[in-house]
Amino acid sequence: MKQQLVFCGIVFSSLLTVPALAQDNSVQLSMGKVSLEFHLSAAGSPEYSVLFDQKQVIKPSAMGFVLKDADSVLYTDFVVRKIEQSSKDETWEPVWGEVRSIRNHYKEAKVQLQQRNAPFRFLTIEFRVFEDGVGFRYVFPHQPRLNYFVVSKELSAFNLTGDHKAFWIPGDYDTNEYLYSTTRISEVDNRKMVEASTDIAVRTAPDPNAVQTPLMLKSADGLYINIHEAALLNYPAMQLHVDRNSFSLTASLVPDAVGNKAYLHAPAKTPWRTIIVSDKAPDLLNSRMVLNLNEPSVITNTGWIKPMKFAGVWWEMQVAKSTWSLSDRADTLDANGKLIPNGKHGANSDNVKRYIDFAAKNGIRGVLVEGWNTGWEDWFGNWKEEVFDFVTPYPDFDVNDLRQYAASKGVELIMHHETSGSATNYDRRMDSAFRFMKEHGYHSVKTGYVGRIIPRGEPHDGQWMVNHFERMARKAAGYQISFEAHESMRPTGLHRTFPNWMASEAGRGNEYNAFSTGSPPEHETILPFTRLMGGPMDYTPGIFKMKGYCWYAPERQMHTTLVKQLALYVTMYSPLQMVADLPENYAAHDDAFQFIRDVPVDWDDTKVIAAEPGDYVAYARKEKGKENWFIGAITDEDSRRLNASLSFLEKGKQYTATIYADGPGADWKTNPEAYMIKTYTVDQSTVLKLDLAPGGGAAVSIKPLTAPAPKGVARYK
Repeated sequence: MKQQLVFCGIVFSSLLTVPALAQDNSVQLSMGKVSLEFHLSAAGSPEYSVLFDQKQVIKPSAMGFVLKDADSVLYTDFVVRKIEQSSKDETWEPVWGEVRSIRNHYKEAKVQLQQRNAPFRFLTIEFRVFEDGVGFRYVFPHQPRLNYFVVSKELSAFNLTGDHKAFWIPGDYDTNEYLYSTTRISEVDNRKMVEASTDIAVRTAPDPNAVQTPLMLKSADGLYINIHEAALLNYPAMQLHVDRNSFSLTASLVPDAVGNKAYLHAPAKTPWRTIIVSDKAPDLLNSRMVLNLNEPSVITNTGWIKPMKFAGVWWEMQVAKSTWSLSDRADTLDANGKLIPNGKHGANSDNVKRYIDFAAKNGIRGVLVEGWNTGWEDWFGNWKEEVFDFVTPYPDFDVNDLRQYAASKGVELIMHHETSGSATNYDRRMDSAFRFMKEHGYHSVKTGYVGRIIPRGEPHDGQWMVNHFERMARKAAGYQISFEAHESMRPTGLHRTFPNWMASEAGRGNEYNAFSTGSPPEHETILPFTRLMGGPMDYTPGIFKMKGYCWYAPERQMHTTLVKQLALYVTMYSPLQMVADLPENYAAHDDAFQFIRDVPVDWDDTKVIAAEPGDYVAYARKEKGKENWFIGAITDEDSRRLNASLSFLEKGKQYTATIYADGPGADWKTNPEAYMIKTYTVDQSTVLKLDLAPGGGAAVSIKPLTAPAPKGVARYK
């Protein structure tokens, strides 16, 4: 049928019947042990499945959309118009990362679909198959019957083959800061966890059977499966609804304030849906598939983007030693209308200089200062739009003097922009805030979005906030500013496209040991398989005072040993690593602090030595541009021995290995600060036997031996 479309008096001819169809309506792609199969059902509904080593991982699963209009069906009545297949094999270098270079090797199929009946809409599904998994996304081509449209529901399903073991947190529209549950898929029910998590500022989890991604699964026959998304732009975050009877997972998009999911304008595309699979747990941690599914950097000149360690005026507020605010209340004013200081303000010039001195002495490049700017007296809980202006310091914070002092010490100050959830206010003031930073020598900023989002009713993980962060990434790049975001949606590999977006929180970090009851020892062994699959996390490691750090809750303690805090600098990857504790607490263990002085934050290579989600992880990483290696190994509540082969070292070379180990009787609960430090000579044939205490870890610094071994340094046996 040939139809004539009339727009503004102009006649267009459009062939709306389906032209010559593809000879086949199915696709099969394989890379290594991973295979993808796609076909149309008898009703014209697209379905896909995934196999590993000829075993089904994802059974035939639905695809498509429900749109918000009279012709809402975009999941059936399709025919295949064309299938384009191709492959790619390239190597690219990230600006910073866990490895110097990344291979991007895949086979691709673009399946062009058209509905056989009116309104004859088009939809393309793009599949990429890698040796470690599968990614797919939807593309809405430019077409006369689909222009501006609203997505009501995405139907992408992941039909599992059994009642797998799952490591999950609730699917919450506003937070990713829950503790992990480990259950069977049939046991997923998030209501108790959501209700009990009163330490999380904003919780919105209406579906009791929804889980967040990345979702980590383990099948009874030993397959490790991770489901997530990549390149989340102009679209809401995808959570997963769990059918506890059929073991089917279905995409559940975070809605906006009026219940819609996404507002799109063709041509448009969705994020990639990702399935990473292997029969070996370390393979998942080695995967770079999520990164490869993101676009290359939009920033041409990246020389100003610098990974670094940083100290900061932060932990002392978390443990209530000082305050973010100058005064206790906004109405505590003197006769001249000025705030009356409470005497506990942390971001005063003298205290900041103390941290600058500490950083300079220990080779730490940055110092973060929170609470420097006016507005903290009533910043939280009021859903107030005009909270901070991001340019007005408190009177006891001398911006110019501190800039000069930091520069004289070779230290860079890091800006802090807490928004109190008022993204509209930050959007309006972003240019002036960034100009202020540049005028005063700041090159990086930590942002925060604690509280309910403004525009009121918008969630943290909806399309509006996703677009807000893209705006920020682009604008910050224009000012040559790098940033990390707290209370953002969880990352999806966008640090390839925007390498100035260096880290996010988007998870339950070390701070919960300060203002809450903390996280169990298994927590850090789950995070690499879940939250970190999408990108770096600002976990704030390095706490050395394990007990008695919080005066108003003296029973609180860290849920790790001191040595595990060292190991986290290796196992919890981030190009921005905070040296989080107070300077005086490091002074009490200066010998152990040497590992933090030494450990870098940018790497040439990464080896996963051993890993099992919820039990243990161990990495070896090679310092960028040098021959030094660092090992971090951590365990859950159980003690264990991990054997770490040093076969990655250069053949024929001798090295010294300084091992920071849990001491005799060490235990996260009863004896967390017990440690011992020993140095040995090692080579490629050495296998280190790392004994990890309950809740403990091991950290190892390995450096080439350029002269005979110092007296008393024996060969490791």
